[in-house]
Amino acid sequence: MKDEHNLTPKMKGKAFIEGFKGFIFKGNVVDMAIGVIIGGAFGKIVTSLVNDIILPPIGVLLGGVDFKDLKWLIHQNPVLDDSGNQVIVDGIAQFNQVFIYYGNFIQIVLEFLIIAFVIYFTLFFIIRKKQFEEEMLKKLEPVEPKVEETPKDILLLTEIRDLLKKDEK
Repeated sequence: MKDEHNLTPKMKGKAFIEGFKGFIFKGNVVDMAIGVIIGGAFGKIVTSLVNDIILPPIGVLLGGVDFKDLKWLIHQNPVLDDSGNQVIVDGIAQFNQVFIYYGNFIQIVLEFLIIAFVIYFTLFFIIRKKQFEEEMLKKLEPVEPKVEETPKDILLLTEIRDLLKKDEK
């Protein structure tokens, strides 16, 4: 094994590149990349499910509410022109308003809960399947009969008995 202090920068760079190549071309990295791509696509499906299928009927039940429009006004300032007068457009006073958009938050929480449930559901069944396979393998493994060891005192008594029988003859 080479001493790390004796390695040249060129040798260290080459070792780094070789290690990186090994990391990239391992199956786990490719599997992870595929998982990330599929996860992104799944996230878009869940977003569409929540926004286009689940929330519209709930909005209708709540009186025709679009969840994207649900917001809470937390601050409002009038818009002023250069002379300090409030700006009025078409008879409507203009304001700078700051809102908390809680409807969007509700949508994102629902998306998260659906994704978390699907992941839990999937992992639950993968773990159950693995446990089932392990149980089946245990049943299929040949069971070796247990060889009971004779206690030392019994062995000693047996030896003494055999010696006594031998002496009697």
